Amino acid sequence: MTVPYLQIDGIRKLYGDVVATDRVDLTIAEGEFMTFLGPSGSGKSTTLYILAGFQDPTAGDIRLRGQSILNTPSHKRNIGMVFQRYTLFPHLSVGENVAFPLRVRRMGSTEIAERVKRALALVRLEGFEDRMPANMSGGQQQRVALARALVYDPPVLLMDEPLSALDKKLREEIQFEIRRIHQETGVTILYVTHDQEEALRLSDRIAIFNKGRIEQVGTGPELYAEPATRFVADFIGDSAFLPGELSDVAGQRTGLRFPDGTRVAAVPLHGQGRAGAKADLMLRPERIELDRAPGPDGATLPVTVEDLTFLGNNTTVSARTAWGAPLTVRLNFGHPLTGQLARGSHLHIRWAPEAAHAFLRE
Repeated sequence: MTVPYLQIDGIRKLYGDVVATDRVDLTIAEGEFMTFLGPSGSGKSTTLYILAGFQDPTAGDIRLRGQSILNTPSHKRNIGMVFQRYTLFPHLSVGENVAFPLRVRRMGSTEIAERVKRALALVRLEGFEDRMPANMSGGQQQRVALARALVYDPPVLLMDEPLSALDKKLREEIQFEIRRIHQETGVTILYVTHDQEEALRLSDRIAIFNKGRIEQVGTGPELYAEPATRFVADFIGDSAFLPGELSDVAGQRTGLRFPDGTRVAAVPLHGQGRAGAKADLMLRPERIELDRAPGPDGATLPVTVEDLTFLGNNTTVSARTAWGAPLTVRLNFGHPLTGQLARGSHLHIRWAPEAAHAFLRE
């Protein structure tokens, strides 16, 4: 039996009566880029800090290469860490900042110089050794922090919202650099963010956190196309949720009846429900088709256009169903209907069976 590279096993963290994490289980492969994604207070940073050794769990274990690291002090875990606010020493030069963890490990001056030079080249800051942090941009400072975390070749690199203080353009630039560095070094990265686009751009897999637990783990396409829960469906990508009730339940497929009496058939059902149970139909904007004529019975709904927004590569159509539920349709540039639509247009929406999901209402 192969021993997992990094195993998070039943981690639970309490602050008095407050549950920060609740039985978090996760296996990370060597060299994987794993992102913890979720809203504020969902437990993702707490889990990361327990991994780093900055906090002790109330219960559970963390094993690296099969060995528990919980009793190992944070400074001896040999795990790299990059924070949101850089945490550079302002009185030290760039080279001295990067060299700091090597000096703590009492490496020789020649090896330190070679490693610092290599780490700065990796983050594309060659020649910045003598620059002071105060004379650098936020993006450059974060690159220095990344070089400092990587300079001693840690087996695992932890990153806690490292780009949230940067503007959008710079954030996207550093995202590209982080992805490149991961591919070049093969270091195992655990990355915390609340930005779904950032998670989708960077990650091999994503763990979706909610209320201290992991709701689903998967690749970006898996989470987007096959969300396991309503929370995941709502958190990843844009969605419309149309309220209705179950009818004709058959295994993991169901019909749905809406408030105006309209019905749709053969929708994938998440969870166990019976006819009459309240549920919501989830539809993605780009997987909805617009047409002037209704489609086959059970696979179409009438809508009225309320607004149109041209966004260059697509046009966003804001519409409402016959009973007043809002939804959005995204039409690619050049779609034949784009120039024909206007506020008040009466149309029909349709979708492929696998493009919709029914979630029981809590």
